[in-house]
Amino acid sequence: MEVPANLRYSSDHEWVLTTAPGLVRVGITDYAQDALGDVVFVDLPDVGAAFAGGAMCGEVESTKSVSEVYSPIAGTVTAVNTALVDNPGLLNTDPYGDGWILELQVDDHAVDGLLTAAEYEALTEG
Repeated sequence: MEVPANLRYSSDHEWVLTTAPGLVRVGITDYAQDALGDVVFVDLPDVGAAFAGGAMCGEVESTKSVSEVYSPIAGTVTAVNTALVDNPGLLNTDPYGDGWILELQVDDHAVDGLLTAAEYEALTEG
């Protein structure tokens, strides 16, 4: 299982990458996509939607199940990955790259409360 050290993680298996001050990119982890199996549909939130940390912000449907995607931190959606509409399998093939789900405008230190790579690895090994 891949757990990039430069990302932060939620216990709900989302990753967060700070791309600029107050702006983060969010996706699901390699662990999550592996547990889901082949992803066949992604329900993306609307740009401009605001979410509290831990609130459901979308869904991922696979050949095995439907899983909710949670906003790991509070913020407002500034962009969604529309490539997932035509190619939801990007979540399986490139979960930390082209398979990102959304971008959020957040408070500058919002990611501080999320798990480090080492903490996330410990969570998923248990």
